[in-house]
Amino acid sequence: MSDTQYEVIVFGASSFVGQIICEYLSNYRGEEPPLRWAMAGRNERKLQETRDALTGDKPELLIADSSDEVSLRTMAAKTQVVLSTVGPYALYGEALVKVCAETGTDYCDLTGEVHWIRAMIDRYQTTASQSGARLVHCCGFDSIPSDLGVLFTQTHFRERYGHPSEDIRMRVKAAKGGLSGGTFASLLNVMKEASEDPALRKQMADPYLLCPGAGFHGRQRNPGLAELDVISGRWMSPFIMAAINTRVVQRSHYLLNKAYGDNFRYEETMLTGTGLAGRLRASAIGGGLAAFMLGAAIKPGRWLLEKLLPAPGEGPSPEAQQKGFFDMRFYALSGNGETLQCKVTGDRDPGYGATAKMISQAALCLARDVNESQCAGGSWTPASSMGVTLMQRLEQHAGMQFAVVEE
Repeated sequence: MSDTQYEVIVFGASSFVGQIICEYLSNYRGEEPPLRWAMAGRNERKLQETRDALTGDKPELLIADSSDEVSLRTMAAKTQVVLSTVGPYALYGEALVKVCAETGTDYCDLTGEVHWIRAMIDRYQTTASQSGARLVHCCGFDSIPSDLGVLFTQTHFRERYGHPSEDIRMRVKAAKGGLSGGTFASLLNVMKEASEDPALRKQMADPYLLCPGAGFHGRQRNPGLAELDVISGRWMSPFIMAAINTRVVQRSHYLLNKAYGDNFRYEETMLTGTGLAGRLRASAIGGGLAAFMLGAAIKPGRWLLEKLLPAPGEGPSPEAQQKGFFDMRFYALSGNGETLQCKVTGDRDPGYGATAKMISQAALCLARDVNESQCAGGSWTPASSMGVTLMQRLEQHAGMQFAVVEE
């Protein structure tokens, strides 16, 4: 579809994260030829305001509505890739996935709603395979650092020891950043749907939810609310994105023909420090997360959280995004005592400043770097579709680094 009018259309351009993405793309000078892109959404006034606020190039505007399939088809026909920020995706995302799958238009998004991703795989995998559309979910902080971090770690582990690691444990060593109202809205919607559907709750508990037909079973573990990590020697608590990231990593493993080994295990936690202070911090974070999940699971709790949490359209300030960062460590192990530590770092607020750059580069990678012979139509993950090529883009243009930690 290289003869289309645009390479990338940002759909949901006036959303909180959409504005950050558009500002990044408006000043993007990372390569030639210049990017052909446009902004799209349902509200022309908000789109105009977003475009007027850009400090760089002012792209064209397109009107399209997530509930109007005709407008979505018109938009998709004009571009190679649609970059979607319109969530909660379980409420507003399916029509666009359907249109892209049917028209052969590549697609990427920021969803962390794993039950919705599974539904999209079940409904549109065959259609996308036939049309050539590459559908790539989870192209932000959930789950690019985890997904590519595991790929990077496995590559270097295999180079060093001649086989993949059967056990990788990701630890968030440090991070600074905030969550927007849109992210909280998605989390609350997931909890609402799960609370109303026992079958969905069971489905979401499956660590291999995104691997239909793979035959995986068994070895995944959910760490407790506060544990001492024998690998790093620090206390750790649950990581709020683990339920998303672990399932995406397992899907990559499946799509890469079980490249991580027949008994691959992967888990994620957040490090909280050493000694009594680290233990107390782990207990506080774990307890707070448990309270949030419990509150979100019941109707009165969701009502209260909606009153207390940021509303959609709200999020961290530009200054906070600039000061944000993340440092994620990947500890790879084997039954023979072989070990390797790698890290993935980013120079912006992980949920917004860094996420905007990640999904922008994912869209560019689909548009410019990955041809049909390298990645055919279907539902993919970042690692299985773009892999090392996207990794290189993120290092060159998105302030991220992938490195082996020599101990």
